[in-house]
Amino acid sequence: MTRPSVPAFSTAPVAAIACGVAAVLTALSGRYGYHRDELYFRVAGEHLAWGYVDQPPLTPLLARISITVFGDTPMGLRVVSSVSAAITVVVVALIAREFGSERRAQILAATCTALAGFVLGTGHMVSTATYDLLAWMVIGLFAVRLLRTGDGRWWIALGLTAGVALENKYLVVLPLAALLIAVLAIGPREILKTWWLPAGIALAAVIAAPNLVWQATHDWPQLTVAGGISEDDGTENRIMFVPLQLAQLSPFLVPVWVAGFLRLWRTPALRWARPVALAYPVLCVIVFAAGGKSYYALPLLLVLVAAGCQPTVDWLHRGRPAVRRAVLAVGAVLTAITSAAFTLPVLPASAVNLVLPVNQEQGEQIGWPELTESVAKVWQQIPAAERERAVLFAGNYGQAGALAKYGPEHGLPQVYSGHMSFADWSVPSDDHTGPVVLVLQNRSPQYEAHFGTCTEAATVDNRQGVDNEEQGAHILVCTATTRPWSSLWPDLRRYY
Repeated sequence: MTRPSVPAFSTAPVAAIACGVAAVLTALSGRYGYHRDELYFRVAGEHLAWGYVDQPPLTPLLARISITVFGDTPMGLRVVSSVSAAITVVVVALIAREFGSERRAQILAATCTALAGFVLGTGHMVSTATYDLLAWMVIGLFAVRLLRTGDGRWWIALGLTAGVALENKYLVVLPLAALLIAVLAIGPREILKTWWLPAGIALAAVIAAPNLVWQATHDWPQLTVAGGISEDDGTENRIMFVPLQLAQLSPFLVPVWVAGFLRLWRTPALRWARPVALAYPVLCVIVFAAGGKSYYALPLLLVLVAAGCQPTVDWLHRGRPAVRRAVLAVGAVLTAITSAAFTLPVLPASAVNLVLPVNQEQGEQIGWPELTESVAKVWQQIPAAERERAVLFAGNYGQAGALAKYGPEHGLPQVYSGHMSFADWSVPSDDHTGPVVLVLQNRSPQYEAHFGTCTEAATVDNRQGVDNEEQGAHILVCTATTRPWSSLWPDLRRYY
């Protein structure tokens, strides 16, 4: 079978749009402050390893590189994320080209990606989802090229990308599984009948092996973390799955990706691409059944957006072109406004509560220096003679990360925590028999029982009225631990 060729790529306009995204993200990257996950990645980058209890090593490694090169600030930390988002814009335009989209449609695909809320939100800060999105897009590009050309050598590129992606997040197996199911169901099955496929699988396995070995030798803690998250959030994730599929890219992009699905499914010339269309609903079923987060399926929507830009451009030239162009322009403006408001730090910090029902991550970037100041005031209340034996203990990795970052300038000692990989990085000596300054989101008599008599000394106030997870957190002073730290530590470890 003769496979279709592709149009020329609109290099300069697409590159300009990508550079614009990078510039906007960089300009806004210093507002608000670190996200709780970024504070965790920052410390994880100081303890480089082949794995952590809740993730593979790539994101902490990239955080370490970005800080080393660009500085230990929110802006410095986020440079690599901004670049990743810009590359994602280019890759989606390349996917549009693979579907036979001409230059204007490629530019529209880049523009839609640049305005998509999920792309801007993950590009603004460091998260595993940031690099996962780029990996999914590259995998999508190589998979589409494999389907279009029938050249089995693209399995090597897929294996290489999948292996690197597995060193960041295991979710990459989901789109690959969905695409495989779609190919088995409707073809073209001949792309599976090649030795390049097992070669690609072997390459992915070799690249992913160091982290998989780490997980195996540590009793697969990431499965424990994933199980706890699913148990806690699974019902809510299922309830919100469909609404968030419509909202998280942008409601204004829904007609574009619907057009993309219909184009891939109905167009005879794109019959080879039908598995790409089917992969999205298959992936949705998998994620919904597992109780996964809605954003797990969003990257494949960007592939459908890429497919839908050519019919959107064609639509502009039918009927009343001027009216249709005005409608598209209004949609683009509304997409830009809503995406920026809900995913980027453009509002005053005091107004962030307005967007928290849709994007809680905005609030998690506010209040960490204030939390540290409050803890420092309580620490100073401990008699100087007792501080050498006292311990500063944080209930979660966000608190611990903030105290690790801002604590030294307030005279705070090393912070300890039993949450996630903080539990592996350091344990208080049994010689620390003095008071414990304990920071908790919510008071728990069962948890506090490990620390003897606890008295509340202060509560956290971010001074902006932002209703985030740490607002109103409790700072306690406890007399001591009920057992030596070495004996107590397994009971203090938390995986979620």
